[in-house]
Amino acid sequence: MARLPPLTTLPVLEATARLKSFSAAAEELHVTHGAVSHQIKSLEEFLGVKLFARSGRGVALTVEGEVLASTVRDALARIAGTVETLKPAARENTLTISVLPSFASRWLMPRIGKFLETHPTMQISIEASMARANFRTDGVDVGIRFGTGPWPDVHATRLAGDEYIAVVSPRYRKGRLPKRPEQLKDLVLFRDEPGQWKAWFAKAGIDFEPHVHAVDYNDAALFLQQAVAGEGIVLARRSIAAGDLAAGRLVQLFDIVLDTDKAYYLVCLPHAVNWPKIAAFRAWMQSEIDW
Repeated sequence: MARLPPLTTLPVLEATARLKSFSAAAEELHVTHGAVSHQIKSLEEFLGVKLFARSGRGVALTVEGEVLASTVRDALARIAGTVETLKPAARENTLTISVLPSFASRWLMPRIGKFLETHPTMQISIEASMARANFRTDGVDVGIRFGTGPWPDVHATRLAGDEYIAVVSPRYRKGRLPKRPEQLKDLVLFRDEPGQWKAWFAKAGIDFEPHVHAVDYNDAALFLQQAVAGEGIVLARRSIAAGDLAAGRLVQLFDIVLDTDKAYYLVCLPHAVNWPKIAAFRAWMQSEIDW
């Protein structure tokens, strides 16, 4: 058998090639930037060729790097598929889901009991994180992503689009809620992405870019807490505000909606798309989405 390169370098090569960044690969693999650089250098020395070249703030594959990365990517996918087929049968009833904390807390967790009622033998593990899961190394079966897609090396099923709406507690200002969009200009406003309020006001026919309240969170659900607590008005995704709207903790101000090109997708490795547990969860998600 031909001499193989250090096997520890291959997942590093795959991640760096896919993400086009040493730093992003280090974050995904939970190692340091220096460790990624060292592994790539070790692999290049073994091969006697350069695999990456700097490109702006990231890196780009050389011709040799592209050839090797493609082979490694396919080999790791085949290994992952084989490993799954060899795992104990109990693994078939364990579903690990990667999801944004906002969607987990505001939409998935209040409903996951319904899925378990119809699949009583299933064990659910929810990984709520802002980080994008690596399905080959993190033990994650499926991910729920909010974005534009597509993503490399995964199968993505579009679940639903979304829209932004202005929501507020009915107790805000002791119930004295604004009756016209222009009245929001003097109130406390929150948003989780820059420029949203300006676009919302534009749809209302108002040329205004507000000074939003100077609080930054890394998760959209925390902005909803501000609204539920009666501290201001939030421009929120309908998907994660739906539960609070239904319960009366929040109300929507006006019929103005701000469209987005982002949507929710269910993602998994291509070879896993028809696994019974993933197919069952995907069908349930498609039937349960209600916004």
